Amino acid sequence: MEKNILMEHGSGGKLSRILIKELFIKYFDNTVLNNQTDSALLSTDSNLIAFTTDSYVVDPLFFPGGNIGKLAVCGTVNDLAVSGAIPKFISASFIIEEGFSLDELELIVSSMAEESKKSGVMVVTGDTKVVNRGKCDKLFINTSGIGILDARYKHISTGERIVPGDKIIINGTIGDHGMAIMAARNFAGFKTDIKTDCASLNLLIRDILETNCPVKFMRDATRGGIATILCELTENLNIGIEIDESEVPVKEAVKGMCELLGFDPFYVANEGKVIMITSSADADRVLEVMKRNEFGINSAVIGEVAANHFGKTILRTGIGGKRIIEMLTGEQLPRIC
Repeated sequence: MEKNILMEHGSGGKLSRILIKELFIKYFDNTVLNNQTDSALLSTDSNLIAFTTDSYVVDPLFFPGGNIGKLAVCGTVNDLAVSGAIPKFISASFIIEEGFSLDELELIVSSMAEESKKSGVMVVTGDTKVVNRGKCDKLFINTSGIGILDARYKHISTGERIVPGDKIIINGTIGDHGMAIMAARNFAGFKTDIKTDCASLNLLIRDILETNCPVKFMRDATRGGIATILCELTENLNIGIEIDESEVPVKEAVKGMCELLGFDPFYVANEGKVIMITSSADADRVLEVMKRNEFGINSAVIGEVAANHFGKTILRTGIGGKRIIEMLTGEQLPRIC
């Protein structure tokens, strides 16, 4: 492992996994943490609960379609929802730099309240710290979340029921969030209609589960994009995956910006996209339910679980070739969430 922390350690890619495995899991080793799921699945006397935590350091704080506050709520809600849980409660802690605008802080907190109300969760506890000028970049937010998990869905986090032939579904276009942040951060005068896809997906996911559509796996595609999720899945479960590039929805504006700046949209962050895996027989039913929701209108089947090339994700390209999708190395966009 590297001797010092690099920006790449926060990418969600290869160095992030090494840091987690060789430092945090080494010392915090336990059966719950070792599953490395989006939310920890915990048993109580009467219920299963999902518990998650996350920190938000996005730069800039305000971007097309959202801000750090909305992002914090959506990210926490989604980590619970993709575990199959019903999100219920959130904590919110603020680390604020001296001199930060109270008007901007109010805008951020009000957007958190609005998003919490939309998604049906309550912010029930929190903390505030203020640090000297120059000791924090304006504002950092930490959230934790608790959700109630039905025992029928406890397999979703691990993907243990995945078999060859299962279909891989995404609920819409990829790369929107990353390119919205890039435009706001580096091209303030650049005219584009790209907005973050930041959204709470718990109601969409609940619609699918309550319609009794069998879902075998879910994960929200944030840092590292959909490529990182697929690579983690093939590595952890030793399965093969094949993705059809022509079926993956990408907005033309996002595709154009990626080409201009040299990014691969498969590795660009999202904040309102979920990857689902379901059986081939159930895929059309899942799509039908997804498309009824505003956050699933552009959903599509993008690939399937293969019966060969175990441990690898293969992309069938638009020109008829194939290439291996590998885990993200390096840091494409630091402080994206």
